[in-house]
Amino acid sequence: MNRWVSILFFLLMITGHFTYSQGNRFALPSNMDSDKIPFQLINNLIIIPVEVNNVELSFILDSGVNKPILFNILDGFDIIDEQTKETIYLKGLGEGEVVEAVKSKNNIFKIGDAVKFNQTIYAVYNTGLDYAPKLGMPIHGIIGYDLFKDFVVEINYAKKHLKIIKHADYKERLCNKCEKHSLRFFNNKPYLKAEVTLEDKNIPINVLIDTGASDALWLFEDESKDIVSTDNYFEDFLGYGLSGSLYGKRSKVESLSIGAFQFNESLVAFPEGSSIETLRRIKDRNGTVGAEILKRFNITFNYKEESVILKKNNFFRKEFKYNKSGIDLEHNGFRVVKDYYYTLDNGRLHFNIDVSEYITNIPSSENYRLDVKPAFQVVKLRENSPAKNIGIELGDIILEVNGKDVKDYTLQHVIDILSGKDGKKIRLLIERQNKIFEYKFQLKDMLK
Repeated sequence: MNRWVSILFFLLMITGHFTYSQGNRFALPSNMDSDKIPFQLINNLIIIPVEVNNVELSFILDSGVNKPILFNILDGFDIIDEQTKETIYLKGLGEGEVVEAVKSKNNIFKIGDAVKFNQTIYAVYNTGLDYAPKLGMPIHGIIGYDLFKDFVVEINYAKKHLKIIKHADYKERLCNKCEKHSLRFFNNKPYLKAEVTLEDKNIPINVLIDTGASDALWLFEDESKDIVSTDNYFEDFLGYGLSGSLYGKRSKVESLSIGAFQFNESLVAFPEGSSIETLRRIKDRNGTVGAEILKRFNITFNYKEESVILKKNNFFRKEFKYNKSGIDLEHNGFRVVKDYYYTLDNGRLHFNIDVSEYITNIPSSENYRLDVKPAFQVVKLRENSPAKNIGIELGDIILEVNGKDVKDYTLQHVIDILSGKDGKKIRLLIERQNKIFEYKFQLKDMLK
């Protein structure tokens, strides 16, 4: 078949059409008015099961994307419709250049019991978009607008499930803990009015509601609108975009208000660099409210009525957290562990020792088995952070945290420990080039 090449200068500018014909929308069976779908919440991100052409995958539910994106961790993209493939190039957030992608039509998507028969998808070749090492589980893609436009979508962050409801069967319910807000759409993405307090000034802001952003709040600095960072900030790695890594200032705002809901000393990031210049040009957009804020509500999105209902949940008053060690970890491959069994008079005592360090020191007569466990590797270090200053290096593999082997920990668990309270003592056992080192330091709140 003939392929043609086009250039899309920015991923966020891909537009769709708000249509409701049977072939262009997700649909539930006629005997169902709704469906409940469980999800995993990892690093504030919603991970839902999605079938693409009868292949079971895991997608991030992201209200900030227009069309589904499939990552290149599936060899050859052999699950997408080969007859409709077109080569294109996309430019998104990050410090890199455009990335090669494939646009494919007529794919079958299934989410819960909802099915769409001619879904367009963008498969990207940029290996930097492999979220599996960053979240500790396979992530195959991102989906947003195509699901939100076809149903009323209720996200219950507290119970970790979402409910999709046919518009005709939805009955709006408000409560004492609820507020209804109007949404404004630009390129099929929802925007919300809010207010921040900076340097004792109350500043109205227009922000994208982005369930696919793990931070609390991003603001674009603009002196003409008094949106500027204070002197109390530090430079930090903010995350990954379609075109690479994102950096900026991490700080706090005196308060963030969404209607009557108020958060004091909310975390905020001020992204920097050419990677966000296109976002700055979006009319009246001042930033993004992300999932560190959104998870404090159970949320009902109604794109058809251009509204959202926010209801406080048990996360509402939880402390805002960030990584106070300065270590950015990824699940990078595996390490081999030998499980040794010692028989005592009162039974069998079982303990584990990492094979790379101690295999030659254990008597060969003892019983053991080999096991494979995830390797958590240091991939970024913040300057002037406790971990950097004590001698932790890029590439180090963490074996123990505070005396406990991380072999049975999830990546999220380790990150949570490193995001603890100011002054918390941390002891790490790490492997570096087949040698074992121990480091001790205390977590430091850079914004205190």
